[in-house]
Amino acid sequence: MNKLYIGNVSEEASAEDLETIFEQWKIPHSGPFLVKTGYAFVDCPDEKIAMMAIDILSGKVELHGKLLEVEHSVPKRQRSCKLQIRNIPPHLQWEVLDGMLAQYGTVENCEQVNTDTDTAVVNVRYGAKDQARQAMEKLNGFLMENFALKVSYIPDEMAAAAAPTLGGGKRGFAPRGPLRSGSPGLGARPKLQSDVPLRILVPTQFVGAIIGKEGATIRNVTKQTHSKIDIHRKENAGAAEKPITVHSTPEGCSNACRTIMEIMQKEALDTKFTEEIPLKILAHNNFVGRLIGKEGRNLKKIEVDTETKITISPLQDLTLYNPERTITVKGSIEACSRAEEEVMKKVRESYENDVAAMNLQSNLIPGLNLNALGLFPGGAPGMGPSMGHNAPPPGAQGGYSSFGGQGQPESETVHLFIPALAVGAIIGKQGQHIKQLSRYAGASIKISADEVSVVDANQVAPPDGMDAKQRMVIIAGPPEAQFKAQGRIFGKLKEENFFGPKEEVKLEAHIKVPSFAAGRVIGKGGKTVNELQNLTSAEVVVPRDQTPDENDQVIVKITGHFYASQLAQRKIQEILSHVRRQQQPKPSPRGEGQPRGDGLARPSRK
Repeated sequence: MNKLYIGNVSEEASAEDLETIFEQWKIPHSGPFLVKTGYAFVDCPDEKIAMMAIDILSGKVELHGKLLEVEHSVPKRQRSCKLQIRNIPPHLQWEVLDGMLAQYGTVENCEQVNTDTDTAVVNVRYGAKDQARQAMEKLNGFLMENFALKVSYIPDEMAAAAAPTLGGGKRGFAPRGPLRSGSPGLGARPKLQSDVPLRILVPTQFVGAIIGKEGATIRNVTKQTHSKIDIHRKENAGAAEKPITVHSTPEGCSNACRTIMEIMQKEALDTKFTEEIPLKILAHNNFVGRLIGKEGRNLKKIEVDTETKITISPLQDLTLYNPERTITVKGSIEACSRAEEEVMKKVRESYENDVAAMNLQSNLIPGLNLNALGLFPGGAPGMGPSMGHNAPPPGAQGGYSSFGGQGQPESETVHLFIPALAVGAIIGKQGQHIKQLSRYAGASIKISADEVSVVDANQVAPPDGMDAKQRMVIIAGPPEAQFKAQGRIFGKLKEENFFGPKEEVKLEAHIKVPSFAAGRVIGKGGKTVNELQNLTSAEVVVPRDQTPDENDQVIVKITGHFYASQLAQRKIQEILSHVRRQQQPKPSPRGEGQPRGDGLARPSRK
């Protein structure tokens, strides 16, 4: 990758002009400049010098009044799935970058390149050409923490040897911590404790045997498996089962689980306990859908591969205080151990995908209180309260910092459009899924019977040109509830295969805004709405010639994948909040307005 493409070259420019610029910036080149109309090519002695030329010149140096664009030269036939992303903020978390890249498709490989620059550089390989092309279009020039990303193609046959990489190859991501900048030499990714502990239920009568005399047995298990094991003896007084939490590497968790099963089996023989002792794994409900898979295929495969019988507790057993499902595995100890490995592998994959996406949103979505979401089990950094048995409900620890004070945030209403065929999946048997979703998200969720009944019942303008094969889901609740409800709906449509395996779930959402604020969303000459689209990757449209409804409101349409839609919704609400603040009367000296936690005054109600 030593050949450079130089774009945006003035017609007046000559090879001598370009040579002078390279000499001025002390950039060696190993061949003559090949100048064409509007662009040029040149060879550099090696990849390091080519990278230096890109970083020094591209978008920074003018020639005859035009800023040069410098990048790797890649013939069209070699523009496939591989990209190089430069000028990444050096302190950016890996999970944030990973989540951002995953928005555009399947990332098969991501490696950091050693450079002398202060910012970080990675080489990325997507699963398909169109995914790489979309990432190139969306990310090139994308502003992240005041650093404009620079994206270019990498030739396919040279990608493996493009530059020395950190971490020894595939997915050189550290689990946490900043991206490396500058010099190489830090150690490769260590084997770390999993962020998802193994949680199992054991019959109460076996807890004493697992602990052992004066704790000797459990200490021995802890030492042998390099684990931290918590036996929650005081939980659920009088209950027939007690939870055990194992913190370790995935291998350590599995070894501890097997040892505990062996202890229980021995105790059963010694006490002539004749009933079967299944393995019971606890998993947060957020991950169970992906564990089961479409029509139960994932779970069925694990059963067949491990020769076990697996059942999962029903949704009806869930409460805000207990968001875990019980996964019961029956079989030999050996078979149950293999099943535990496969089940927890799936759960950890789901968790890691969600954390990467959430970390990205913590950087990109303003006005969203992640601690109030309660989407993750306890132990995840910055992910809110513990979600174990008898844990407080999501959002119970503290208010919504984004809105100031201790009061509840304002409720929002979003109309989300889903394929009509998907309505049954969202409602669930006897309405169980939509009721559960409503409780979990803390939102009111209704699905229109048809366009007419929605207009009659909710007095909203019918969506312009709405596909007759679409149905409207009306979601009312604060931002965190919107995030959880909409996210689960997007996920359910993907799980139930209403979109193809390589197809991104993109839905249309409508927000109603005061007609006088529509202009603020559009901006002068469409500037604001264009910036919204560039920032969020969502399509944002304020249809022209709308007639405001009886509440003097008009519709803003947002179309995109989940995170793009969420970011656009939050940005629009941010604009509306600013408009509302400008319209608020100033508090009177007599204290008629109550001060808000964010320093603004809330008008008193009369």
